[in-house]
Amino acid sequence: MDQIQELRSKIAILESKVDYLESEMGYVNNLLLKCGFPEGIKTLTDTVEELLEGGFESPFPPNPKGFENF
Repeated sequence: MDQIQELRSKIAILESKVDYLESEMGYVNNLLLKCGFPEGIKTLTDTVEELLEGGFESPFPPNPKGFENF
Protein backbone atom coordinates (compact mmCIF):
# COMPACT_ATOMS: atom_id res chain seq x y z
CA MET A 1 0.00 0.00 0.00
CA ASP A 2 1.42 3.35 -0.90
CA GLN A 3 1.85 6.13 1.62
CA ILE A 4 -1.17 8.15 0.49
CA GLN A 5 -3.45 5.12 0.79
CA GLU A 6 -2.12 4.42 4.29
CA LEU A 7 -2.87 8.00 5.32
CA ARG A 8 -6.37 7.78 3.85
CA SER A 9 -6.94 4.59 5.81
CA LYS A 10 -5.78 6.23 9.04
CA ILE A 11 -8.01 9.24 8.36
CA ALA A 12 -11.01 6.96 7.85
CA ILE A 13 -10.31 5.21 11.15
CA LEU A 14 -10.00 8.54 12.97
CA GLU A 15 -13.22 9.84 11.39
CA SER A 16 -15.01 6.71 12.57
CA LYS A 17 -13.70 7.19 16.10
CA VAL A 18 -14.78 10.84 16.10
CA ASP A 19 -18.28 9.83 14.97
CA TYR A 20 -18.48 7.25 17.76
CA LEU A 21 -17.27 9.69 20.43
CA GLU A 22 -19.68 12.40 19.26
CA SER A 23 -22.53 9.90 19.47
CA GLU A 24 -21.51 8.81 22.98
CA MET A 25 -21.15 12.41 24.17
CA GLY A 26 -24.61 13.20 22.84
CA TYR A 27 -26.03 10.18 24.66
CA VAL A 28 -24.34 11.13 27.96
CA ASN A 29 -25.43 14.74 27.53
CA ASN A 30 -29.06 13.64 27.09
CA LEU A 31 -28.85 11.44 30.18
CA LEU A 32 -27.52 14.36 32.20
CA LEU A 33 -30.30 16.62 30.93
CA LYS A 34 -32.86 14.02 32.03
CA CYS A 35 -31.18 13.82 35.47
CA GLY A 36 -31.53 17.53 36.11
CA PHE A 37 -28.32 19.06 34.79
CA PRO A 38 -29.85 21.98 32.84
CA GLU A 39 -26.98 22.24 30.34
CA GLY A 40 -25.90 18.60 30.40
CA ILE A 41 -22.15 17.99 30.27
CA LYS A 42 -21.35 21.69 30.76
CA THR A 43 -23.35 21.85 33.99
CA LEU A 44 -21.79 18.61 35.25
CA THR A 45 -18.29 19.93 34.51
CA ASP A 46 -19.00 23.23 36.25
CA THR A 47 -20.41 21.40 39.28
CA VAL A 48 -17.40 19.09 39.60
CA GLU A 49 -14.95 21.99 39.24
CA GLU A 50 -16.82 23.91 41.94
CA LEU A 51 -16.70 20.89 44.28
CA LEU A 52 -12.97 20.43 43.73
CA GLU A 53 -12.24 24.13 44.23
CA GLY A 54 -14.17 23.94 47.50
CA GLY A 55 -11.84 21.26 48.81
CA PHE A 56 -13.93 18.16 48.07
CA GLU A 57 -11.86 14.99 48.31
CA SER A 58 -13.17 11.81 46.78
CA PRO A 59 -13.04 8.66 48.91
CA PHE A 60 -12.11 6.74 45.77
CA PRO A 61 -8.63 6.40 44.26
CA PRO A 62 -7.95 8.84 41.39
CA ASN A 63 -7.34 6.04 38.88
CA PRO A 64 -9.43 2.96 39.66
CA LYS A 65 -8.21 -0.39 38.41
CA GLY A 66 -8.64 -0.57 34.66
CA PHE A 67 -8.54 3.21 34.17
CA GLU A 68 -4.83 3.83 34.72
CA ASN A 69 -4.35 5.30 31.22
CA PHE A 70 -7.16 7.87 31.41
